[in-house]
Amino acid sequence: MTATAASLVPASSTDLPPVERRAAMPGGFRAGGLAAGIKASGRPDLAVIVATGGPAAAAAVFTPNAFAAAPVRLSKAHLSASSGDARGGFGWAEAIVSTSGSANAATGAAGEADQLEIARHLAAATGVEVGRTLHLSTGVIGTRLPLDRVAAGLDAIVPTLSGDHGALERAAIALRTTDSVTKIATTSVQLPSPDGTTVAVTVSGMAKGVGMIHPRMATMLSVVLTDAAASPETLWGLLRPAAARTWNQLSVDGDTSTNDTVFVLASGASGAAPVEPGSAAAARLGRAIEAIARDLARQQAADGEGASTLITASVTGARDDADARAVARAVVSSSLVKAAAHGRDPNWGRIAGAAGNARLADAAVLDAAGLPAAEAAVRAANPAAIDATTLRISIAGYLVFDGCAGGPVDFDRAAVRAAMEASELVIALDLGLGAGSGEAFGCDLTEAYVIENSEYTT
Repeated sequence: MTATAASLVPASSTDLPPVERRAAMPGGFRAGGLAAGIKASGRPDLAVIVATGGPAAAAAVFTPNAFAAAPVRLSKAHLSASSGDARGGFGWAEAIVSTSGSANAATGAAGEADQLEIARHLAAATGVEVGRTLHLSTGVIGTRLPLDRVAAGLDAIVPTLSGDHGALERAAIALRTTDSVTKIATTSVQLPSPDGTTVAVTVSGMAKGVGMIHPRMATMLSVVLTDAAASPETLWGLLRPAAARTWNQLSVDGDTSTNDTVFVLASGASGAAPVEPGSAAAARLGRAIEAIARDLARQQAADGEGASTLITASVTGARDDADARAVARAVVSSSLVKAAAHGRDPNWGRIAGAAGNARLADAAVLDAAGLPAAEAAVRAANPAAIDATTLRISIAGYLVFDGCAGGPVDFDRAAVRAAMEASELVIALDLGLGAGSGEAFGCDLTEAYVIENSEYTT
């Protein structure tokens, strides 16, 4: 007998505004991208974004990797100096530079000096203060940036910066490394204006990263721009939970990079009233930022190195959302689940095994997602609550395990294999323990991934 999983409803994201995958430049910014010769391939590798109306409010999340790259450390220092926030999570910024082809990580004092020199050259070219620059870099670890080429590229790109939509797409293209497609997204929400009416506010983002991706705060490079008005600390309060529920739920290969960074900048150019913490406007802007983050994360998972299938793990019925996210993350992170997805093998035992190994995120991630700091500290890295007698699993819409009915379900294996051929494979788990829900995104593990990464530096 064939059993479907109609009763297993995936974790819902219907409260987020709809997203379009196109470039849409918010007001108050100019951007551009070009090939500066950093990459041996000659592809675009330098991007610059500038706030046109003076310093923009900025917020960020960064990799916790002990080998955090020079651009990460310099950006944190600049944000901290501009706001007084010792954590370096928010501040003011006027220009962002992205270099692709060299990570400038594990390069010692020389790499630090290189990054500062880039900041000085960017500041001189754009007319902003050195301390109002932010930095992104991606590529091979342990290699230094070619300063002469970066400097020449900055001199060439700054006069061409534009506020049109195509300029944002050019920047997104230059952000890429092993990505096979450019990742962009945009949405719009209505926010109050000072006169009591409403104003349309644009939130747009771009991202790169299809390898060396695993949940721990941020898992790639991304820039999100909005013409909303908000203080840096308010933006940070919106970005952290959005990143915890989206990018922190993204895993391609189990490795967290040295350069992971997400920036959100708000220009205020829309004319909307400043967003106040805890307000209805803050909730709307936060949902828009999360919608962009979620869609970019899904684009990254779908484009994982060598991948042919986007895997979405949807968990409902958990004790709480933190447990649900932990289980979803464990499923998409499992090499065995990823390999089974590639082979179109409906091996529910691998899913159950991964779920049973689930552990909650780091305390910082739990705190960012909304747990009180004290509770986050206690629950960090603890096993997620799961009970085999209440667990139900579906693969591609077919119920394959029902703990409430004794366990394994008699299902049509051929039909499930055929359903697994879709470009997105949804694995749904109902834990039967509460009202918590969460989701995570990953991809299948293929021979192409091994080939690409076995020859990455050669």
